[in-house]
Amino acid sequence: MPPRQKTCPCCRKEVKRKKIVHVNKLQKTIGRLEVKCKNAEAGCLVTCPLAHRKGHQDSCPFELMACPNEGCTEQVPRGVLTEHRQQCLHGIQQRCPLGCGATLGPAERAHHNCYRQLREAWDQRQEHSRTLVLCLLRRLRKLHRTTNLIRRQLAQLGDFLEDDTLLMSTRQEETEATPENSNGAEVWRGQRQSGI
Repeated sequence: MPPRQKTCPCCRKEVKRKKIVHVNKLQKTIGRLEVKCKNAEAGCLVTCPLAHRKGHQDSCPFELMACPNEGCTEQVPRGVLTEHRQQCLHGIQQRCPLGCGATLGPAERAHHNCYRQLREAWDQRQEHSRTLVLCLLRRLRKLHRTTNLIRRQLAQLGDFLEDDTLLMSTRQEETEATPENSNGAEVWRGQRQSGI
């Protein structure tokens, strides 16, 4: 630290900078003086050497601290800062300490009831499941009716095709049995001779 005056405080002679001697003994003596914590009025009873005052202030439970939650401007003693953060309206979202997995703000934590909320969520899922099952059953019935209708139609188509095939084969046999330039009498004679 540079001297404030350029004269000796005892003899008032001019002192040159090179000849100035720093007296550490005086600093040590002052540093050993016992002083009260600056938070004594707030309730801190600690007295410590002046040299250690800064170290105590960094851990003093009565030291005012700003709330770290965004938007909160309160200054609270360090000793109650944790409690304040849990109740602060500007607090950050936290998971439920009971283990339900819900993420809650401070206002929600005060009214949070895991059992009731889980029960309500369970009931909603059960109702949703019932609705899905009923919907699936309706679709299954409709599918069953459609399948039965298709089976009946296929059976009718099969019967129709069998009848049509018989009719076609009968006509084909008749055309094969009847020569193109012959008349019906010859066919009748041929059938009579064969004994039909």
